[in-house]
Amino acid sequence: MSAALPCPELPPAPVAAVRTAGSEDVGAVHRLSRPFVREGALRDRTVAELARRATDFLVVEAGHGDPAGCVGLRTRTDARGRVAVVLYNFCVASGHQGRGIGSALLDAALGEAGARGAVRVFTATTGSGLLFLRYGFAFGGEEDAPPAWRASLDPARGSRVLVRALG
Repeated sequence: MSAALPCPELPPAPVAAVRTAGSEDVGAVHRLSRPFVREGALRDRTVAELARRATDFLVVEAGHGDPAGCVGLRTRTDARGRVAVVLYNFCVASGHQGRGIGSALLDAALGEAGARGAVRVFTATTGSGLLFLRYGFAFGGEEDAPPAWRASLDPARGSRVLVRALG
């Protein structure tokens, strides 16, 4: 009788430690983002631009130093004083996808958005948006999105806006 060989699976991800990025993470966030920029999924941001906004980012380390994923958060207030948070540059390194890194980032980002008093969270994606949909986001809401952010979306990339109400 022969033993069945186990199916190869990704090893479980270590507990994902999400933290606010610092200036020391700028190069790693830039490297992490590059494959997604080449695919057209993310807007190209220079190291200098990322450095100016380093503390916008949450990063996840997966046990070996460089971040395995990141997301930027920008807080916007509309003319009526309502707070919205925009998630941008959301990415998880290909070798870490499917291991809970994206979920850990999104959990932390939504918690931070709530802590900032946001009533809505917006993001844009060129992909399926399945992770966002599982977290209660819906496609649409462009009319309610912060105008400056909405204007920055590149129509040539085919981005679609997702929105989630908080509270």
